[in-house]
Amino acid sequence: MADLQEIGTPKKPERSLLKALGPGILFACTAIGVSHLVQSTRAGANFGFALLWAVIAANVFKYPFFEYGSRYANAMGESLIDGYNRIGRWALGLYFLITVGSMFFVAAAVVFVTSGFCENLFGLGEIVPFKLFTTVVLLIGCVLILWLGKYSVLDSLIKIIGAVLLVSTVIAFILTLIHGSVPPIEGFTPEPIWGAAGFGFLIALMGWMPTAVDLSTWNSLWTLERIKQTGYQPTLKETLFDFNFGYWVSALLSICFVTLGAFLIYGTGQTMPGGSAGFANQVIALYTTTIGPWSYIIIASAAFSIMFGTCIGVLDGYARALERTSELLFYDEERAKAALNNSNVYVLSLFVVAIGAFILISFFSNHFKLLIDLATTISFLIAPLIAMANFRLVTWDGFPVGARPGLLMRVLSVLGILFLTGFSLFFVFTRVWG
Repeated sequence: MADLQEIGTPKKPERSLLKALGPGILFACTAIGVSHLVQSTRAGANFGFALLWAVIAANVFKYPFFEYGSRYANAMGESLIDGYNRIGRWALGLYFLITVGSMFFVAAAVVFVTSGFCENLFGLGEIVPFKLFTTVVLLIGCVLILWLGKYSVLDSLIKIIGAVLLVSTVIAFILTLIHGSVPPIEGFTPEPIWGAAGFGFLIALMGWMPTAVDLSTWNSLWTLERIKQTGYQPTLKETLFDFNFGYWVSALLSICFVTLGAFLIYGTGQTMPGGSAGFANQVIALYTTTIGPWSYIIIASAAFSIMFGTCIGVLDGYARALERTSELLFYDEERAKAALNNSNVYVLSLFVVAIGAFILISFFSNHFKLLIDLATTISFLIAPLIAMANFRLVTWDGFPVGARPGLLMRVLSVLGILFLTGFSLFFVFTRVWG
């Protein structure tokens, strides 16, 4: 009788939706890291609102290709990486090369920024036993958390961190608007956007706005992991609500960070420091200038926490992507399926990404901005390839008809591919023949 009553009881929509929430918020918090705290702030500080269009355009035109990661995982029950394998071994191999070629730069940039906020919060700049001590401690901590707790720890941690930074950023944004912009110094001359340096930064800005397109595979992997964690299969609508909530919150926050840089630094003669710790100090100062000195510990803690969460998310995402790609490439079909439930490749991948990131940080330790711009530029140049593959996967005949994107999304996808390809080709042209 109890079983019959349970079967006949309609499920509660609120509870179902809560079970689906997680991957989208994780995506948002991972995106808010370098692209927002660093690149968006630099855009406002160096160019005012002149690059706001680029921030908005990147968020809009990249949107379909990230959304397709969640859509594909929900409809097919597998990751985008498995989808690339469906396209052909060549597509999977190309994704593997793209991942290996970019992951160390991306992970290094994120860890380097995180170490700066860590030193700022705990005042470690003058007392660390050696230069990269903070970086080593962060990498070891992230690896241990993921090794022991994996997704469950990451999922719980990121929701708290994201909420704190969201509230503090919105408060700083509103108070900055009330306060108004700082008047420019006499004789201030705006930096040209379409000069060599300006255009180079434009590409770097859009490269990680809101994040790199190849990270769309992480959406699919995290969506599958959330289903495995909760034992609940969400509807497509629930999965897309989770993603859209996280995505558009991160998009709105990117505008907030541009505004903070434009109102408080642009035209004042100040420049964003070249070192990671100095940059962190400047970002924290943007908040405390508008909210008040009393807010320092709250803002510094939130900024470090979001970067720490981003750091964990990036290491987890690359480890999962490398794990699944390796299984599909180097295992036979039966072993690849078995590896979904029991594999040590994740741990090995985690160590590979962490060690590679540390080596790059050691090399670029005195060139913070160069490392960030290099990582973001690489991400932008490979974006068109991933975008085309993702679009194909959700429109081919084998994809469920009811889960396929509508006309508006298909049109936006085509425009997005043209946008990414056009700017990438123009960038290459200006570097080779400019």
